[in-house]
Amino acid sequence: MRLEDTLNKILIVDFGSQFTQLIARKIRELGVYCEIISHKKIEKFQNFEKNIKGIVLSGGPLNVYESKKVKFNSKLLKLGTPVLGICFGHQIISKTMGGSVRNSKYREFGLAEVKEIKKSKLTKNFFSKGKNNVWMSHADQVTKLPKNFKIIAQSNNSKMCIIENVEKKMFGIQFHPEVSHTIKGKLILKNFLFSICKLNKNWSPKDQKTKLINEVRNSVGNSKVICALSGGVDSSVVAKLLSNAIGKKLTCIFVNTGLLRKDEEKQVVNTFKKKFKINLIYVNAENLFLSKLKNISDPEKKRKIIGNLFIKIFEKYANKIKNVKFLAQGTLYPDLIESKSVTGSQTSKIKSHHNVGGLPKKMKLKLVEPLKYLFKDEVRKLGSELGLSNEIISRHPFPGPGLAIRMPGIITKEKINILKEADNYFINSLKENNLYNKIWQAYAALLPVKTVGVMGDNRTYEFLCLLRAITSEDGMTADFFQFNKSFMQTVSNQIVNNIRGINRVVYDITSKPPSTIELE
Repeated sequence: MRLEDTLNKILIVDFGSQFTQLIARKIRELGVYCEIISHKKIEKFQNFEKNIKGIVLSGGPLNVYESKKVKFNSKLLKLGTPVLGICFGHQIISKTMGGSVRNSKYREFGLAEVKEIKKSKLTKNFFSKGKNNVWMSHADQVTKLPKNFKIIAQSNNSKMCIIENVEKKMFGIQFHPEVSHTIKGKLILKNFLFSICKLNKNWSPKDQKTKLINEVRNSVGNSKVICALSGGVDSSVVAKLLSNAIGKKLTCIFVNTGLLRKDEEKQVVNTFKKKFKINLIYVNAENLFLSKLKNISDPEKKRKIIGNLFIKIFEKYANKIKNVKFLAQGTLYPDLIESKSVTGSQTSKIKSHHNVGGLPKKMKLKLVEPLKYLFKDEVRKLGSELGLSNEIISRHPFPGPGLAIRMPGIITKEKINILKEADNYFINSLKENNLYNKIWQAYAALLPVKTVGVMGDNRTYEFLCLLRAITSEDGMTADFFQFNKSFMQTVSNQIVNNIRGINRVVYDITSKPPSTIELE
């Protein structure tokens, strides 16, 4: 049994909102454990756990009046457990309890002003002079208030923007408090957790270290475990966690694909083999990967070649280790949702290149995924508790196929070397200017385009380098980071003047959506 199963918690019912993860993150940041479950799975859920002390119904792309598409177990509203409905969740409460929801003549997307009508425990200290700016995202609205419900606040287009039934412990809000654009939105969640659900804090990074070590020991026993170590934050934390838990029963396999960041292979070997004394098998497969990728430009083919070859090499060396029963992976909550839609929600499958669930069945190994219910920020804090360096735990996300998806078109050794240098100059400049930790992810890319330039008295015909830096809370949505002109000029000059093969630098200012964070 996981320790989480014994904790008082919040249950988040996911109706497919892109912001459901944010709800969970905010709640955990407030010190309370929570879990996400699909509305499809909750439909037939009969035995509700006693330690569920509050329920949050998420937003989503559905319509409450299309009953065939909505899977909702109305028993959730009859338990006497406090319920908070957000956006679509607000509408499902209203409809289920006898109110009405209709498609609105006027939609609300983006910032809106909400005015306070009545005081409530849910909105304590939320309003300033009786109003607040919030983030809306809806085309439907509650048009008739359920019996015995009261209006707490309204906007110009949503007259029942916040509603409550104190006796039944039900609360509905049309906007998204979990989104940073909602001023003091986190306070809504805080009030719900501690004033309404009467919860105490039970979740912290320090607690996770001991808990996860014990869980790994209990699940693995005396068996051997292998771990695919990439050098990224997730696999690094998993490797150190397992090393603390089972010592020499762990063997890490590190495959150098030739598509890593500059000197990344040296850092991995020095940290895990030399410093932490972990059993580490280092495989230099650079030439093999390059030969398989020769003349391949289609991004999907590149990903499949890299993924399949990685598995083949990993299998080869894993099979040399006798009596292995477990494979450790650095799977996170967002990885599962984006790659496999594990919650069963309507969230689109975005990442076909992510290393989740990619092992062939013939390996017959049981999975150890100690981080699969954690978010990235929780993993970084855990890494710090485990003694990993700040350089490792603060590293920006790096895709499984590595530099291959930051190099559209044909991959060559020459282009890889050029890209490694450009990326290194960019990342080092961010660190030198104390910008690195303010950015979710940053990288350089080499586009399959050559342009004419002038250097001295000579004309050049060289590659175009694209720089990308984004801010984000979870990687599902992102905005470009706004550098000042001086910084961009300095970085551009460094790259062009020091790297043969690049004569032009551009900056990507596209947000996600409509774009993605990576190029391929």
